[in-house]
Amino acid sequence: MDEDYSFGREASVPDGADKREDYRLSARATARLNVESAEPIEFGDEPLEAFVRTCEVRDISASGMSLVTIEPLRAGSLLAAEINLSAQKKLLRLTVEVMWSKEEGSRYLNGVRVFDSDETDYLSWLEAVAEAFSGPE
Repeated sequence: MDEDYSFGREASVPDGADKREDYRLSARATARLNVESAEPIEFGDEPLEAFVRTCEVRDISASGMSLVTIEPLRAGSLLAAEINLSAQKKLLRLTVEVMWSKEEGSRYLNGVRVFDSDETDYLSWLEAVAEAFSGPE
């Protein structure tokens, strides 16, 4: 089994940005964020996803995650997200709120909080995080 998660805290988390009360795990995962609310644009027979951004997940906790992006996310924004944790077989559809964004070299580190919503995979998210914390059996 791949070791997708490790305990610890990234040294590069910006000062003052770490306000989570939960433990966190470093993770190899990706996220797709709908950064603007718009109808899909059709080009020929294929829809274009001009408003979807793919980014790296730096770490996860039950209440949120850190995302690495090429442009800052606006604090206070509510975004639809699809998270692909490598240990999961399916994408987890979540609603996240951007809590902060800090420049880190040529990229940005963004802290997001996961919302509990009936129309998302929130319970599956909690189960996936719990499973990651429990480690391989």
